[in-house]
Amino acid sequence: MAYVMSLFLIGLVLGLVAIASNPSPYFAALGLVVVAGMGCGVLVGHGGPFLSLVLFLIYLGGMLVVFAYSAALAAEPYPEGWFNGSVALYMGVYVLGVWLASMTFWGGWHDVSLVPADELGDFHVFRGDIGGVALMYSSGGGMLVISAWVLLLTLFVVLELTRGLGRGAVRAV
Repeated sequence: MAYVMSLFLIGLVLGLVAIASNPSPYFAALGLVVVAGMGCGVLVGHGGPFLSLVLFLIYLGGMLVVFAYSAALAAEPYPEGWFNGSVALYMGVYVLGVWLASMTFWGGWHDVSLVPADELGDFHVFRGDIGGVALMYSSGGGMLVISAWVLLLTLFVVLELTRGLGRGAVRAV
């Protein structure tokens, strides 16, 4: 299980590097999908399969809408890929920075963090995420409304950032 969790964490970091270094919205959206999948895999490994499933479905639904709008507003005939000049340089710098930071803080903290939530207790009747699901359904209505407003605000912010000055494919001819 520790190897699978390490694979998920490495994929999460590499997906974040792909997002941070890529100027094209097409490839950045693919990187976000990879990050969402790897992050949900980390949640499953730590004992939250229901939360992981809900997060993945909601996140991918929101990403589909944001990707459609950003791709329509920032239409590029030749988008830059991950291995083009400056993008590859940025990726190398980010990977080197992550490696240096991990070597700096490499003190044995990783042994306990890869233990799943179900293995921490002796005998439990419920899984690790059932209490959170019950709390989400009992008193989570306000948080659901706040989350919907935050997602709507995020959609408008992303649309405003990707619009730019030329207005992409939706400009007047």
